[in-house]
Amino acid sequence: MAATGKPVDYTVRNHVAVLTLNAPPVNGLSQSLRRAIKTALCDAEGDGCVEAVVLMGGGRMFCGGADIKEFASGEISEPDVNVIIRQMEIMDKPVVAAIHGVALGGGLELALGCNLRIATRDARAGFPEVRLGVLPGAGGTQRTPRLVGVGLALDLILSGRSIGAKEALERGLIDALSERDLLTDAIALARRACQSGDPLPVAGRLPFNGTSDLEQTITAALEQVLRRTPDAEAPKAIARCIAFAASGVDFEEGLVFEREEFLKLMSNTQSRALRHLFFAEREAAKIPNLPPDVALRPVERVGIIGAGVMGRGIAMTFLNAGIPVTLLEIDADALQRGVEAIRSNYVTRQEKGRMSAEDLKERMGLLRSSTNYDDMSDCDLVIEAVFENMEIKQNVCARLGEVCKPGAIIATNTSTLNVDTIANASGRASDVLGMHFFSPAHIMRLLEIVRGAETAPAVLATVIALARRIGKVTVVSGVCYGFIGNRMLESYLRELDFLLMEGATPARIDTALEAFGMAMGPCRMMDMAGIDVNARVLDERAAEGALPDDPGYRALVRKLAAMGRHGQKAGQGYYRYEGRTPCADPQVDRIAAELAATLGIPRRDDITDAEIRDRLLLPLINEGFRILEEGIALRPGDIDIVWTAGYGWPALTGGPMHHAEALGLGRVCHRLEELGRQTGDRFGYFAPAPFLLRRVADTA
Repeated sequence: MAATGKPVDYTVRNHVAVLTLNAPPVNGLSQSLRRAIKTALCDAEGDGCVEAVVLMGGGRMFCGGADIKEFASGEISEPDVNVIIRQMEIMDKPVVAAIHGVALGGGLELALGCNLRIATRDARAGFPEVRLGVLPGAGGTQRTPRLVGVGLALDLILSGRSIGAKEALERGLIDALSERDLLTDAIALARRACQSGDPLPVAGRLPFNGTSDLEQTITAALEQVLRRTPDAEAPKAIARCIAFAASGVDFEEGLVFEREEFLKLMSNTQSRALRHLFFAEREAAKIPNLPPDVALRPVERVGIIGAGVMGRGIAMTFLNAGIPVTLLEIDADALQRGVEAIRSNYVTRQEKGRMSAEDLKERMGLLRSSTNYDDMSDCDLVIEAVFENMEIKQNVCARLGEVCKPGAIIATNTSTLNVDTIANASGRASDVLGMHFFSPAHIMRLLEIVRGAETAPAVLATVIALARRIGKVTVVSGVCYGFIGNRMLESYLRELDFLLMEGATPARIDTALEAFGMAMGPCRMMDMAGIDVNARVLDERAAEGALPDDPGYRALVRKLAAMGRHGQKAGQGYYRYEGRTPCADPQVDRIAAELAATLGIPRRDDITDAEIRDRLLLPLINEGFRILEEGIALRPGDIDIVWTAGYGWPALTGGPMHHAEALGLGRVCHRLEELGRQTGDRFGYFAPAPFLLRRVADTA
């Protein structure tokens, strides 16, 4: 059926009104679409020739949910989805939801308000609201447990995950699977409902489908979620709503309670932060001056140079997406170890039930190993993931420039080095960019794409599109030391060492940062990443004259590395390790005290948790403003995506730049100046960035 340009297309087939949502690309439930659905339902109800209604989505999906932009006002304009569902429930004509693609959030709630639901076999359904800091606000917490039981309702609504149509049918979320044409089958289902003479099923009239240990079930499900994000308000509200539904109250009272909880969440800081990240992630892929119609280069086979931890992770990223990979390592034994490590990872996943034997066989079948650079000649994209050393990377890329076919893309996985210098070594700089994966590469969502001075538009556009194909969120960075994330990390780690030399302990610092919401404290993070790796980068930068003329700069990490305290892999770093468990080590405090004495750094016993957080986080934010001014990052939201997706910054604060806005830029600037006075700041570490000062002046 051709779209009419109206929000809802209305046709009648075999005495069934077919209402097709026509709001591409996701049929989001904007006010105009909601109003059109309500009007179309009234038309169907008043049409004597219509005996039933089918509600379906046009385009790629049934309905992707609410129009999130409306949340900014703090209220939902009428008619809301609850009004539409009430209208369907009181009709004396059956309403059938015909689901294809996805039914998410408000879209799934709309479907649950229909009398019956039928879906294509590849359709998916779920409630992603918790990821935006809210809950289903149109009866999702009240109807779902009545249909499928409290266990699955908690799982779906607390996790935000979606399930396939087959599971949805088995669990009672939908009523039928389409075996032929979805619309034809939906009309047939609607007509059978008309002819059966049975009362029309209404989810809100079903008894609550609970369990004998309801309270324990809700508590256990909530505790599991809060272990990851203990301060998250949305999961707590979801649990309250489901518990309220289970308490035996009238269904209408449950809807009122749910709506009150929804509106409170929608206006709080956590939801605003998560919505900021939602939109920032979508904006990040929009690159100014990148032609929208640029022809993408095909990527059907990928080459990876280096079979170490990073190379293996990158290889699995592509294998998991069904893309053939050639893994190259010059040393045959190292290559074999790399291949076996990939196989072992997949075997472990199979043993845990996370993939089938067929999936394992298929993915390993896509992997080809080699010790010969000539085997890169049929690859469309080759990523070097060798040792973080400029000379080595230049040599590798020079070789790739010789053996890769014309049009092949060459990428460097460097985390700090100059991409333009590496690109020039290839002899074909327009084909080169940075693809900075985060470890473990097959798990971490972030891919920092570094655009070189000569990177061709088609190369950049191709890699951005490829990132979506392999399930990564991307941010494009300009060329500088450390790009966006690692450049900002440097100031964070600088203050870490200074605080340790002043008298704070690793455990105290980690606890303070983890209480803020960081996924891992800086000392644990450094021990896991490898102190020696970081110290080696510092030594190279020192040799280049790129470090401040400050003998105390990152002095502790370099001292620990020189002593062989390389982190978790060595059994000692900032901590001592029993297996993988970090244990406080008094020797670290002695080393820090000795360094402080040598460097003339006063020891203190008045360091507070608040100072620890300010000393580490505010310089990091300040560096973000410098990065924005230089054009290394295109938008503040890009920086927020890098830090929340790649460095464990708490998403509930929206990322460092959003957090700074929430604190107040004037307050951030004032506190930096205070810290500068407190520390003496001979090297300008706390001097507010010019761009920050201008922003403060503009808002004064």
